[in-house]
Amino acid sequence: MKDLDNTLQELGITMEMVKSCRMPVCDEASILVDAGEDMFGRPQKMTVSTCKSWQEMRQAAAADGVELKLVSAFRSIDYQCDVIRGKLDEGRTIEDILSVNAIPGHSEHHTGRALDLHTGNGNPLAEDFDQTDAFNWLISNANKFRFQMSYPRNNAEGITYEPWHWCCHA
Repeated sequence: MKDLDNTLQELGITMEMVKSCRMPVCDEASILVDAGEDMFGRPQKMTVSTCKSWQEMRQAAAADGVELKLVSAFRSIDYQCDVIRGKLDEGRTIEDILSVNAIPGHSEHHTGRALDLHTGNGNPLAEDFDQTDAFNWLISNANKFRFQMSYPRNNAEGITYEPWHWCCHA
């Protein structure tokens, strides 16, 4: 995005908010591969190594009788801005939005290594994902595939608990 500072200002994200953000700046991945469709039929992209790890992890979970579904992967900075615009249009405050969405330029999804995951039942992106067999499987096994949950309860970044958000670390 050419002029991110102006776009952030248009969204109501002040420079003070950016400076106080505890999440690191995340550059957009420049090399992405097709990773198939998410659970909604939308095409998804991720880094080569993340895609390989995701495929291996999903297959291992399936072999253990656990279904892992992809909700989302790579998001551009522009897309993150659009997500925030949509929530503002719904009447939400920027402070409320930033408690669950990263400031554009600070989302792990920009890296092509972050995945939002779900399983066959319940609503996606809901805290009760942590009550599923899929979550328990991830807690026990995700690290074998270089994934870790980014936002546990009371995380240092100040993001609301996201048991569905997992990032691949090379």
